[in-house]
Amino acid sequence: MVLEESECDSVFEPHINEEYIDTPYGKVHSIMMGVPRANRPVILTYHDIGLNHKSCFETLFNHEDMQEIIRHFPVCHVEAPGQHEGAKTLATGFTYPTMDQLSEALPSVLKHYGLKSVIGLGVGAGAWILANFALNHPDLVDGLVLVNINPNAEGLIDSFANKITEWTHTLPDTVITHLFGKEEIQNNHDLIATYRHHITATMNQANVVQFVRSYNSRSMLSVERPVPNGNVNARTLKCSTLLVVGDNSPAVDAVVDCNSKLNPTKTTLLKMADCGGLPQVDQPAKVIEAFKYFIQGLGYLSSASMTRLRSRTTSSSSISSFDGSRSRAHTNELQRGRIHSHGMEEKRGRSHTDVSMDSISNQHMERNISKSTEMAC
Repeated sequence: MVLEESECDSVFEPHINEEYIDTPYGKVHSIMMGVPRANRPVILTYHDIGLNHKSCFETLFNHEDMQEIIRHFPVCHVEAPGQHEGAKTLATGFTYPTMDQLSEALPSVLKHYGLKSVIGLGVGAGAWILANFALNHPDLVDGLVLVNINPNAEGLIDSFANKITEWTHTLPDTVITHLFGKEEIQNNHDLIATYRHHITATMNQANVVQFVRSYNSRSMLSVERPVPNGNVNARTLKCSTLLVVGDNSPAVDAVVDCNSKLNPTKTTLLKMADCGGLPQVDQPAKVIEAFKYFIQGLGYLSSASMTRLRSRTTSSSSISSFDGSRSRAHTNELQRGRIHSHGMEEKRGRSHTDVSMDSISNQHMERNISKSTEMAC
């Protein structure tokens, strides 16, 4: 079903409903923006450690370009137990859920709102939770946008390093080094100060410690790349998936590794150039642009809606693909090119191909006509 663009260009103000929802693993805090409808999915977000829905997603959802999406799709922000602003310290006898249990709490959220399907948008720990949810409940997930996902469990060396970190670093330092790369920490003092203040002033640090420990104790995501003439029943994500990471993110290697484990016909890797640890904060317009094409590839949003977006974005930036073949047998790495004030295009060679948003859009339109839900170059 294609959703036509609203005639009204005024700022859309969705109805906001804030609730605490009982799940088998404790109460979770949720914020529903908009009214769910029976004929379309809801965008379900999940934040990273040390963050909540505001600090993780507010920059993204307050951006003017996101208006075209939230006009059509309600948004449900889910926050892990005790991670919302002003949360009280969790009871002494409360056993904090494991990462698997946090993902298994989500069906209760969907049931509470009467949701039949979602498009997941997760960052870091939230990306792991949504991916695990999609593996266990594939019929409930239309698509996934996973930022900074690490599909692996911690090894012994990582576990030991984290123990040392707990002894020698404050909680804000631990979270900051998880969210941002060394270059960003050294050079972007205002951003780091903002997030350090958020962690210390608006989050319950005793609760954050429990979420951090849960994340550090996660299991490996049980995914295996299907191989032609191999195991056709390999367990993998069945929905279209967009992996997003900044090239200066501490998660870049983990995201590339995740990409290698997923179905290449349903997965796209967006590696954003000159981008830090939180792409949705650092470059929200580019993330929204990719998100819109992703949603259009699922069969939603009209091409008319995309035309207005392209007029605002393609004049200033482009996306370039990874070095190598653009064969459909390989998952795409769409690496956003640097912004050039002189407007000159890089010379194209066999080992490097510039891919504009226009060309990606045309490919999605072709796939929509053929009712395909794959997003691939």
